[in-house]
Amino acid sequence: MSTPDIRVEKGHAEPEEVAAITAVLLARAAAQPAETPDRRRPKAGWRRLEREGGFRAPHSWH
Repeated sequence: MSTPDIRVEKGHAEPEEVAAITAVLLARAAAQPAETPDRRRPKAGWRRLEREGGFRAPHSWH
């Protein structure tokens, strides 16, 4: 392991700072989400006109 896993591109980081950011990254990687996200696509708020019926009653609000 001659090459470091984390490298500072600009500036100078002390070993304690590198250790702190490594601990935060490892903790975030190990944390599991509270609930599984819903992977379904959300329903669109608009309608495609070619899929609409040809006539709507004038008293309907849809």
